[in-house]
Amino acid sequence: MEILANELRPKKLEDVLGQDHIIGKGKIINNLIKNKKMFSMILYGKPGIGKTTIAQVIANELELPVRFLNATVNNKQDFDIVIAEAKMEGTLLLVVDEIHRMNKDKQDILLPHIENGTIILIGLTTSNPYHKINPAIRSRCQIFELKSLTNDDIIKGLNKGVDYLKDIKITDEELKYIAALSNGDIRSAYNILEMAYYSTTDHEVTIDLLKKINSKPVFFHDKNETGHYDTLSAFQKSIRGSDPDAAIHYLCRLLYVGDLDSVYRRLSVIAYEDIGLANPSIGPKLHAAIEASELVGMPECIIILGEIVIEMALSPKSNSASSAALAAYQDIENGITGDIPENIRIDTKTYKYPHDYPKSWVKQEYMPKNLKNRKYYNPRFNKYEANLYKAYEEMRNE
Repeated sequence: MEILANELRPKKLEDVLGQDHIIGKGKIINNLIKNKKMFSMILYGKPGIGKTTIAQVIANELELPVRFLNATVNNKQDFDIVIAEAKMEGTLLLVVDEIHRMNKDKQDILLPHIENGTIILIGLTTSNPYHKINPAIRSRCQIFELKSLTNDDIIKGLNKGVDYLKDIKITDEELKYIAALSNGDIRSAYNILEMAYYSTTDHEVTIDLLKKINSKPVFFHDKNETGHYDTLSAFQKSIRGSDPDAAIHYLCRLLYVGDLDSVYRRLSVIAYEDIGLANPSIGPKLHAAIEASELVGMPECIIILGEIVIEMALSPKSNSASSAALAAYQDIENGITGDIPENIRIDTKTYKYPHDYPKSWVKQEYMPKNLKNRKYYNPRFNKYEANLYKAYEEMRNE
């Protein structure tokens, strides 16, 4: 029996839910299809948001032969067979799921065929390709992030399911409930709808029935709209404001909906924007916590991330480094630069090597002349930064 999610998988680009930023009218993939031209790419994002569907639609729209492989399940011989087919076809679209797990042997046999255009590779992954995918593959592919589907996207898809099932009895209330349960995963939403349909003799779907099928309480947290960004904002502001209880609360709201990537990204920003030089060891500690969380996954990562979030909330705070960097960057954006001083250019003979002087410091010009008095860094006098700046001032005043 074909499951509902497969029966309703779109065949045309216009039927794909969401992802307007890459497949909408005038957007990159839409235009590539119209121009009958395709390049190797990596699609990444959460499960059930359309990665496989978009790959299949591209093959359909361009009328290309397509093969689906999994980097973990399929062996080197499977890849060899696809390469042989590609040579016979002239061009073949190869869709590789879990591409972040592709080992070097499989990469080595694919790379020359990707480069000469025999194989157009579409890699699918739920992991951040900039961290998880080998640079050799990554450099040969365009990378597109797929966004989480909104509840409106899910309900639109569910209505197609209702039309397909025909004699199902369901109201908007139940559809909204399924959308909330699915957490932006259309495949999950279709599975819930289909199970509910076949769980009764009269095909009437009620909230009570849905609660029996999926006992997970509904938490309305829309990852693509205001609720998601409000939660992330509250999370960062709670850590910045040194409230560990609130920080843990918002962390768990984000983890509850499986939004680990947003947690990792936001914590990385907080470590350097809000804590910064007040506790510079927090960056490496956070990186270790993220690595450990990736290793163990949910639910154990709640413990790991909980610990680092509490430490970050309790840490002293300083935004002096981030403020300095952003101020300098803004000057560059505004064209405020100037010539590099002669004494620090690559072919200079007037450069004074600081390590040849006491305390490894000697007075000389570093800033462009027209920026000589520009000051970006303004210290915050927390314990660590105050000691750093005190040593700096003593060195300069000797």
